[in-house]
Amino acid sequence: MDGMTIEKRVLKLEPATAEALAPFGQILGLQAGVAPLKLGFYGDKVEIRKPVAFVSDETTEFTLATIHRREATVQYIERHFKHTQMFIPLGGKPFVAVMAPPTEGEMPDLNAIRAFYFDGTAGFMMNIGTWHEFPFAISDNTNVIVVLRGETTRDLRSENVFENEAHGPDLDKKDLVARAKTLFEIELPPA
Repeated sequence: MDGMTIEKRVLKLEPATAEALAPFGQILGLQAGVAPLKLGFYGDKVEIRKPVAFVSDETTEFTLATIHRREATVQYIERHFKHTQMFIPLGGKPFVAVMAPPTEGEMPDLNAIRAFYFDGTAGFMMNIGTWHEFPFAISDNTNVIVVLRGETTRDLRSENVFENEAHGPDLDKKDLVARAKTLFEIELPPA
């Protein structure tokens, strides 16, 4: 990093609860207080709930991300302006998500960045504008369904990355080390 001084901050893991995630989005899983919809079929043998309201104004993609353990540092953080984004775990494997509430400015509030531990039984949907890093796996081969706009996937491709950042109408991905001289470290549990 060419001799520049980098501030290192440690993020302590917090359990991913509906209350803790409220500034960032919503738990995507069974939640107290979300009543089942009345269906005309199956009696009480099938319960359907709408725990969150996904928002997107373009083609929505369901992608499968296989994530592996990687260095538990947060150098990049991004947000989306046109859609909520979902991460849905498959196979019950836990993962960690790093988020900061939406801001009006060019950068997140560095003091508001938090790390959440998801036990693999529920995912999450982020509010529009929530700053985040791609989830961190606790163990290799953790599969996560990612629900997002097709435009965002295109903007993240390598041909659209300039000086370690990516920007588009729906994407604002920043390099925290270059812009804020700050690198966050997460204390991940053992695999």
